[in-house]
Amino acid sequence: MNCAVYKSEKKSDYYVYLKRVDEEAVDFSCIPEALDKLLGTLEFVMDLELSEARKLAQADVTEVIASLREEGFYLQTPPKHEVINFIENSKL
Repeated sequence: MNCAVYKSEKKSDYYVYLKRVDEEAVDFSCIPEALDKLLGTLEFVMDLELSEARKLAQADVTEVIASLREEGFYLQTPPKHEVINFIENSKL
């Protein structure tokens, strides 16, 4: 599956994967209005050819493909960082 990846200029580390309609066209209309407002302007990052065998750095490729098929887009959010309890760690 061919898709285009865009990053949000408004929200750091938010990326939108969009299914390509053809070699040049991407359908932005599948992005809900509220999400569109939250992300602001999207800047093109790259094209990707997705398959079950491909590994992605911060997303499960099967989830991305399923979301592209069902919704037309996939939103990658920043990784959640584990909160460290410094008081407990100081006892180590």
